[in-house]
Amino acid sequence: MAATGLNLLSLEPERLLGAVRFLLAAKGLASPEEIAERIAATDQAAPAQGARMVAKAWTDPEYRALMLADGTRAAETLGIPMRGAPPLGVLENRPGLHHLVVCTLCSCYPRAVLGYPPFWYKSVAYRARAVRDPRGLVAEWGTLLPEDTKIRIVDSTADYRWMVLPLRPAGTADFSEDRLAALVRETDMIGVTIPGAESPAA
Repeated sequence: MAATGLNLLSLEPERLLGAVRFLLAAKGLASPEEIAERIAATDQAAPAQGARMVAKAWTDPEYRALMLADGTRAAETLGIPMRGAPPLGVLENRPGLHHLVVCTLCSCYPRAVLGYPPFWYKSVAYRARAVRDPRGLVAEWGTLLPEDTKIRIVDSTADYRWMVLPLRPAGTADFSEDRLAALVRETDMIGVTIPGAESPAA
């Protein structure tokens, strides 16, 4: 075993990857098709996926209901691969209620729809302040919530991941789904910011 390990470690990265895939298939742990599917899902994972979901929920009441009832199925409806991912819950912001997502233990994150967690999401400072002083935390991001708005902190875990469905910005009634999706940032779907009527890229 030790010799085999040394041989694997001596391989070039591409050959090493091929060897690992071969061993996974040979041991019956994962078929080549399953491996390819997971690679494709990882490559697609990005905040733009979640933004697509948000934009559709803003324009399609039936999809919004599905998204709030079963985030995983809603993602799959848009062709976002969710196989092997923990269940996805979606938290709807509304007037008087704002959600903030945190993983108090580590960095659990809905990677299939938001990509890899940003460095600050994983930091001890963010995790602690999200619980102790959520209003002050989001204010540092420029999110000034009315005093009568309740902030609900939701803990993302290894067993269940969360994303936020933010409020649709005013003045976007005639926007297409694509234009709406362009307004939605990763931070909006965590709850530290709220989307505006102008694209962040503009």
